[in-house]
This record gives sequence, structure tokens and C-alpha cells, in this order.
Amino acid sequence: MATTKQERRQRIKYSIRAKVSGTAERPRLSVFRSNKAIYAQLIDDVAGSTIASASSVELKSEVAGNTIETAKKVGQRLAEKAVAKNIDSIVFDRNGYLYHGKVKALADAAREGGLKF
Repeated sequence: MATTKQERRQRIKYSIRAKVSGTAERPRLSVFRSNKAIYAQLIDDVAGSTIASASSVELKSEVAGNTIETAKKVGQRLAEKAVAKNIDSIVFDRNGYLYHGKVKALADAAREGGLKF
């Protein structure tokens, strides 16, 4: 049994990553939450490269703090970048976080922006 919150999240993350992998046609949308920001990347695991990324750090002029509204803006920005690169289908990697709150808001905004997953 996991003893800390970080170990628990790490175990969940590894089980998700064992099942989810991104390709050039269908990249993996990986989400990372820190205390101050939220980050999202589209990753091609076959080539080992990041196709597009967005974060609340690059949006700091538009939004303040690490809120659900911030996560929505990051999801919208990532969807815009993906659609510009002709990517419309992805696989979602919640990275061990619960599909709730900021992670859900980012995913919903990415869906509204035109991504299918």
C-alpha cells in the first residue's frame, strides 16, 4: 500500500502509462498540475517528442492564479495549437490526477476546441 500521496499518484500514473501511448497521428495529452500552474503537452511517444504544449505560465498576462478558469484557457490554447498542426484525435493521460476540477476543466476545454478523445 502506498504510504504517501505522491507514491499513490505515482502508482496510478504508471498503471495509466502502461495502457496509454501516443503516436504522431494520435498523440498523448499529458497534464501536469503544480501548486502555481497547470501544464499540458501533446506527446508522440514513438518519436519521443513533444508536438505542442500550453501552460498557465505562458498565459500569465491573461489569467491570474491557478484556477479552473486558468485550466480552461490552457485547454483552449492547446486545442488551437493542435488544430493548427492538423491534429484532431488524441489520447488523454491524466497523469495520476483525479479526473475532477482543473484536469476535467482542461479536458473539456480541449474537447470544445475541436479535439476528440
